[in-house]
Amino acid sequence: MPQLTIKNLKKFKEKISSELTIKEGEFRCMVCAGTGCVSCNSLKVRERLEAELKNRGLSEKVKVLITGCNGFCAEGPIMVVYPEGIFYKKLNPEEIPFLVEEHFLEGRPVEKFLYTEPTIKKKIALMKDIPFFQHQILRALRNRSMIDAENIDEYIARDGYAALSKALSPMAPEEVIQEVKISGLRGRGGAGFPTGLKWEEGRRYHSFPKYVICNGDEGDPGAFMDRSILEADPHAVLEGMIICGYAIDSRQGYIYVRAEYPLAIHRLAIAIEQARGYGLLGKNIMGSGFDFDINIYPGAGAFVCGESTALMYSLEGRRGMPRIKPPRSTEAGLWGQPTVLNNVETFANVPAIIRNGGEWFASMGTAGSKGTKVFALTGTVNNVGLIEVPMGTTLRTIVYDIGGGIPEKGEFKAIQIGGPSGACLPASLLDTEVDFDSLDEAGAMMGSGGLVIMNDSTCMIDTARFFTEFSVDESCGKCVPCRVGMKVMLNMLDRIATGQGTMEDIEQLEYLGQHIKESSHCGLGKTAPNPVLSTIRYFREEYEVHIQERRCPSRVCVDLIQFRVDPERCKMCGLCKKACPMDAIVWEKKAPALINLEKCIRCRSCIQACKFKAIE
Repeated sequence: MPQLTIKNLKKFKEKISSELTIKEGEFRCMVCAGTGCVSCNSLKVRERLEAELKNRGLSEKVKVLITGCNGFCAEGPIMVVYPEGIFYKKLNPEEIPFLVEEHFLEGRPVEKFLYTEPTIKKKIALMKDIPFFQHQILRALRNRSMIDAENIDEYIARDGYAALSKALSPMAPEEVIQEVKISGLRGRGGAGFPTGLKWEEGRRYHSFPKYVICNGDEGDPGAFMDRSILEADPHAVLEGMIICGYAIDSRQGYIYVRAEYPLAIHRLAIAIEQARGYGLLGKNIMGSGFDFDINIYPGAGAFVCGESTALMYSLEGRRGMPRIKPPRSTEAGLWGQPTVLNNVETFANVPAIIRNGGEWFASMGTAGSKGTKVFALTGTVNNVGLIEVPMGTTLRTIVYDIGGGIPEKGEFKAIQIGGPSGACLPASLLDTEVDFDSLDEAGAMMGSGGLVIMNDSTCMIDTARFFTEFSVDESCGKCVPCRVGMKVMLNMLDRIATGQGTMEDIEQLEYLGQHIKESSHCGLGKTAPNPVLSTIRYFREEYEVHIQERRCPSRVCVDLIQFRVDPERCKMCGLCKKACPMDAIVWEKKAPALINLEKCIRCRSCIQACKFKAIE
């Protein structure tokens, strides 16, 4: 492998770019091989495509490459065909011969696999014209679906490691830190601490060795931002870490990734070996005299290890539990030495900042929140996937313009933002801008970037109970407010959901939640009550109906459902009978259904099947 230096990187990049340029009459098929698409057999799609192209003598004309996450996860398996940028969705191996015949021999896109816009029912061929992609601006995800994540040459061809070369010469470490400060980049892991200030603090201490840590311990339910970046563009993270090491005078970095991300770990390992082979990691990087290496540490999956000090204890081989601060980690972190820890998305932004300048990055976003933010958009929304939007984008734009709105004629009810420690915001706050300050004002938090959309069939008490149960299960148990207080809150929510709650429980939940926020030891405990407090703040009437009327308006809390059919609402369609696994529903044509409560197991299958909300 060639040894890349500051002097020869540009020439090598030009050579690789020339080799990868799509020539006249050629095609490049980018098959998504992120975890979501792999689970839908995208690798089998690739195998069948390669075999079919070979059989037809098209292998030289049509190149097939695998990429990381494309972003539009709900539409997988996905393939984008360049140079046009034709977007194919929900492919299956059996129909690949037909696609090859139509697209590569007959020269026409295959309509069957084109995306259909749900609001206007229109087929869209080009990826850039799909609203899900149109409203995004990519910074951390700049190489999304454009490169083979397992080929360092493709990363270099798209300006990879140019920022590292620039940082090592002619920039001094202090200049690197200054550019990061000018950019206004704040930590994307949730706390939002200014990255440049953290690096400056890390450089100020002269105790050695120093460490750089990348936090890839993504434990939020419904979140997959960091995993997708690591799978799709691992070299961007490595480059950001090396630049950080140079800036703070560190020689060793660690990437802490939960073991449940095997594909991310696999691609990281390949990327590290490739970088070492090119002289971009290890001794005398790029001939600059700077030494820095990176190792991967698979975490065991404890949610608390997303907290920086708990993560460092885990790295040291100890039980992952937060420690008291001060001293801060920049003074005494891993093994008591100065340590700078940032999350995956933060490091992925660094190369572009150094290459283009801090002012370039700061030109986008709001006064206190610069750049873009990556979100995992999930829940009851038409377009589920990974998105990146400028700071200051409204929740309404995310839900309706990018997400495509609520499916099946449902109505928007709430958006849960910030992971299990985040808040549930109502429709009245859809015009809230997504930035650190606006979300804080609304009683929410940016978190690492999970967005869960909920429609009108969602019970907010059940939602609060779900996230509270998660926090109880994942509490490290070190401090009493979190360990005991959250369990008490969960018990109260259980009582309300089963018809045993009292109005005093609402006041007690608010009081206890505030006490836990103020007295818990770490940031996780301090934010754990947020789902309960936010649902009481914005959906208080739903709590009151559960308590005073012993009724769940969303028909989710099983103990508060009568399981009777309202004959006035029943359309006599028989869908409930078909859905019932116990044959507990009596139905005849042109007659309202009846539920035999002796047979009924209260599974809610009938409620989910009924389109007319006739079952109470």
